[in-house]
Amino acid sequence: MAATLAALVRPALLRTARSCQGVRVFSNGTPVLSNENKEPAQAKFFPPLMNAMLPPDAFKGKVAFITGGGTGLGKGMTTALSRLGAECVISSRKLDVLKQTAEEITSLTGNKVHPLQCDVRDPESVKKAVAELIKVAGHPDVVINNAAGNFISPSERLSANAWRTITDIVLNGTAYVTLEVGKELIKAGKGAAFLAITTIYAESGSGFVVPSASAKAGVEALCKSLAAEWGRYGMRFNVIQPGPIKTKGAFSRLDPTGAFESLMLKRLPCGRFGTPEEIANLATYLCSDYASWVSGAIIRMDGGEYVFMAGEFNSLQKVTKEQWDIMEKMIRNTKGS
Repeated sequence: MAATLAALVRPALLRTARSCQGVRVFSNGTPVLSNENKEPAQAKFFPPLMNAMLPPDAFKGKVAFITGGGTGLGKGMTTALSRLGAECVISSRKLDVLKQTAEEITSLTGNKVHPLQCDVRDPESVKKAVAELIKVAGHPDVVINNAAGNFISPSERLSANAWRTITDIVLNGTAYVTLEVGKELIKAGKGAAFLAITTIYAESGSGFVVPSASAKAGVEALCKSLAAEWGRYGMRFNVIQPGPIKTKGAFSRLDPTGAFESLMLKRLPCGRFGTPEEIANLATYLCSDYASWVSGAIIRMDGGEYVFMAGEFNSLQKVTKEQWDIMEKMIRNTKGS
């Protein structure tokens, strides 16, 4: 039966592969996505909402610290928090980028955004940055660990330095920031909402991004552990696992040729990529007082990608009505089991 199913489905798969729109090929055979790629039809049912979900004063009088806040998702979350009244402090290694982002968001929202240079891989740099954070804005009410690094590579090509580069940023950096801020909050007798941004393959694992998968899984364990231990100090810890969101930084390292973009769209039941604004809405909710009873949660936000890839028979959606008619007759005629 399995062989028959495969024989029936395989031609459909081949026709689908041949008919992919918008894919061209380098002279060396590497597929590259052209600008002709279009979202699947079902995307029309799931339009993204870009406006803020929470009331405009939801974070009035609160301080938010966002690592990796100068670009991508970090910038999106900072913008949302600032719109909702927060005084934001953003950090990364690139002070020039931070300053530009801080000025841009402040001019947009009218609320102060402080740029703060910090290398999360270095405990001393983190210690100095946290001290400066408290000096310029006060103890934070919100801490978002968003700084990350990643690239695709066969694992047999990884050097010790390559492994260390990713795990130092993702796992060690998150731990250094969380522990340093947490200790200061405990001394001050103040609570806070912590949020970490991981990925859906922190749960499943994934080849070709093994350092990132390992480090992100460690971040999730850190957050769940501290949710249990540090709740007594007034701290909450939650995690968002984003699916594919087309930001320049992520896609330039994970899909440098553009070859996989159309494939990713085809495995998204919602038919489109996510947006930074959608992640920002979930992030602001989890860090707000509306979520004061949410701690230790890991929330997947991926347009259904994880469950689509996990389901053993989900690829059968490529089977045509005529092929289903044939298979139904075969199944009905099957005697015994």
